[in-house]
Amino acid sequence: MPEPFWHPNRIWYQAKHPLSVLLLPLSWLFCTLVKLRRFLYQKAYLRSHQAAVPIIVVGNLTVGGGGKTPMVVWLTQQLQKQGYTPGIISRGYGGQSQTWPQTVSASSDPHLVGDEPVLMAQRTNCPLVVGPNRPVAVSYLLASYPCDILISDDGLQHYPLRRDIEILMLNGHRRYGNQRCLPAGPLREPMQRTSQVDFIVVGETNNKTAHAGEWSAQRLLGDAHALLNGQKTCQLSDFSGKTVHAVAGIAQPQDFFTCLSAAGIQLITHAFPDHYQYQKADLDFADDFPILMTEKDAVKCQTFASAAFWFVPLEIRLPDHFIKTVLASLHNPRNSRHG
Repeated sequence: MPEPFWHPNRIWYQAKHPLSVLLLPLSWLFCTLVKLRRFLYQKAYLRSHQAAVPIIVVGNLTVGGGGKTPMVVWLTQQLQKQGYTPGIISRGYGGQSQTWPQTVSASSDPHLVGDEPVLMAQRTNCPLVVGPNRPVAVSYLLASYPCDILISDDGLQHYPLRRDIEILMLNGHRRYGNQRCLPAGPLREPMQRTSQVDFIVVGETNNKTAHAGEWSAQRLLGDAHALLNGQKTCQLSDFSGKTVHAVAGIAQPQDFFTCLSAAGIQLITHAFPDHYQYQKADLDFADDFPILMTEKDAVKCQTFASAAFWFVPLEIRLPDHFIKTVLASLHNPRNSRHG
């Protein structure tokens, strides 16, 4: 079913959409307020927190998914290989806990702390703290664990927390849309912000869309894992030519569906809102077809999964010298800054 005329995907990513033009005055106001807020932090009129260890922020300029979570996982694993003891902080978007900050483990309840933090805890096995106040989360984590570097999942626009390195994640197909700020476009900050970050990493599948000065991150689907027994796996090619239910409650469900289709799988697609809290009835399809879902969805379906449920992790692959370039920049940084 095509998206309606007023859907943000059409307003923001369709050239010269008339509603985008009508929203331009609000967009200009938004840009002005965003610039003023950043200026106040840069000039120390508003206070910001300087952590005792370096902080790497992985964030977006646009609304919607850009591959932050797999990038945080990859970066954490690479830092561990380099001998660092990293920790992760995240907002815990969607978490319903009444008290913050919260420590997250692989067995934490995603309903309380958010789905993405639980996924990251499962994949990295490193200290992870969530909370809407990131400086408080940083202090809590460092008081509890002997970390020597922190990664902030999202938070590019969270200027109360100073950062040493900024990594901007970008969807290679959608890029910056019409390059307008909210609500006329998808940008959280004006386009000139792209020249102020340290690295721009473009998530790609088949198309080579990274521009000069950008880093290409190949996005790959891993083997399928059974929800009832995470040790049971099969290759994605085992589903080739078969019909499956494809489930995705992420910012861009079509990205997941496209990758599955490229593997030769026949799909019955089910797109849910990002961070959707599943109930058993949502996935009761009354047939025997396998159900393939994203890893992010799987952490919320564990309690009612059947033998038909499989999750397919999304992984990224970056050039070997990317982590060395990041560390070189970290060891010879600009002054710790507000962005």
